[in-house]
Amino acid sequence: MKITEENVVEQLKLRNEKALFHIVDQYGGTIKMIIQKYLGNLEIIQDECLDDVLLLVWRNIDSYDKSKNTLRNWIAAITKYKAIDYQRQYRKFLNQSELTEEMLVSSNDVEELIIENTLSSQTEKMLVFLKKEDQLLFLQHYVEQKSVEELANERGIDKSVIYNRLSRGRRKLRKLFQNKLNNY
Repeated sequence: MKITEENVVEQLKLRNEKALFHIVDQYGGTIKMIIQKYLGNLEIIQDECLDDVLLLVWRNIDSYDKSKNTLRNWIAAITKYKAIDYQRQYRKFLNQSELTEEMLVSSNDVEELIIENTLSSQTEKMLVFLKKEDQLLFLQHYVEQKSVEELANERGIDKSVIYNRLSRGRRKLRKLFQNKLNNY
């Protein structure tokens, strides 16, 4: 049986796995965007959250009422609250395991620390796909914010070489990222 928007809820209630694939195809982008909004770049946690959202949709489809809301909005609400749960759990974990009293000055400090830790681990994961030389170049340019002129002078090469390497690296990372998104 072909799964459509009209019969997806019915097929989920009948526990047809193809209906869940339809949910991923139709609403996967929305789910992913909502999760990213609340969990930033915490990729490992995002994947777990996505799995939990799909499991919740699967288990709770009987509570969906199309007279109250659209399926997209219902799934979006589940996603939002599950992502918030994960965000709370992650903050609690950080508070228990990594933060010292000096770091607990304000909630802004905690958020900055989460963002900092997230960016550094995500950056490392992303840059692993580049050559070591290009990894260093990316870190110096985008993290340390060294100018192209500084980088060219340090290496004794022309600025255009630096621009080309940065451009090729960005293109490669963009392609990898797009392929990864397409797999969701």
